[in-house]
Amino acid sequence: MKIALTKSEGTDVSNYISWLKAVRKDIECIELAGLTAEEARQALHRADGLLLTGGADVDPVRYEHEDYRELCKIDAVRDEMEFALIHHSRELRMPVLGICRGMQILNVAYGGTLVADIPTQQSTTTEHRRNSETNEDSMHGVEMQPGTILRHYVGVFEGTVNSAHHQCVDQLADVFTPSAYSIDGIIEALEWGDASLGGKPFLFAVQWHPERLAYDNPMSLPIATHFLLEVDAYRVLVKPGL
Repeated sequence: MKIALTKSEGTDVSNYISWLKAVRKDIECIELAGLTAEEARQALHRADGLLLTGGADVDPVRYEHEDYRELCKIDAVRDEMEFALIHHSRELRMPVLGICRGMQILNVAYGGTLVADIPTQQSTTTEHRRNSETNEDSMHGVEMQPGTILRHYVGVFEGTVNSAHHQCVDQLADVFTPSAYSIDGIIEALEWGDASLGGKPFLFAVQWHPERLAYDNPMSLPIATHFLLEVDAYRVLVKPGL
């Protein structure tokens, strides 16, 4: 079973790999960075699932807010690669999991928008950024939405997650529904809005970093477990012969 992981050039994704292998030691992770759109599409054919990891900000030009660019640190090459991967994964009906930036770029790719900088543009007393002095993630509460796949995965209605982002969902793409909110009302997870009707490939995303949480936290390992179950089902039952 092979998982494609996106990243920026020169970044370390070992935490994500260790997290996935805590569920299944036999998986192979394919690290994708610096690819053109066409190279990304071809690389995806080698995988059974796609994990969009954290990292730089999505270029706000992508959601028609060029005026936000001064608030962002942009990786245009990664944007181009990940937009190609998102659209091609849909064509392949491949399972997709987004984490932090991964959730944000999924929202933009499907027509949503972002808050470019929470401290500048949103009134909240909850800290979502990493602590600048200790370089440790912040922690805050989240509430799961009834009837969502996240609520099914984690088995609780409330939880505590880590936080290391300065952006968040503003306008949620029409195809998605919120799976969880932070205590200040920011969307912390998303899934298909009509997932119960079937017909769509698996897609799920969280704003926190489950790979950096303690594995016994219900907001961590259950997400990897269910993602890999979907990947295995895709590999056996759905993946086209290429």
